[in-house]
Amino acid sequence: MTDDQALTGLQSGNGQTLPEDTIISTTKLFVGGLDRNIRGRELNDEFSKFGTVKFARVKLREDGKSKGFGFVEFENPEDATKAQAEMNDKELNGRVIKVDFARESLERIKAREEKAALEAQSATAEE
Repeated sequence: MTDDQALTGLQSGNGQTLPEDTIISTTKLFVGGLDRNIRGRELNDEFSKFGTVKFARVKLREDGKSKGFGFVEFENPEDATKAQAEMNDKELNGRVIKVDFARESLERIKAREEKAALEAQSATAEE
């Protein structure tokens, strides 16, 4: 969680009160309102003009169709801040997109870290 900060009892950009166990990333952006044909590569191309993108993913349904949102993570917070400010409410492929800093619960982060640790242990044991 080195690039994230815990914010409790605060409001998000759209006025919602955040749960107390919410982490708001300083490098990972949520991108909503995407055209259903956009994929991670196009998202990466669009956001890489703001800095080095670690990853860009569009969430897909089980049938392979886009859910209309995705995530872009930058190497540093300054690039993410610039991208959020410049891309929020901009048109992309004919649709106005919403860009905000990604939020995640501490419980979900902990579960992901535990899974990664188990996978690392398993990989080490196989060597």
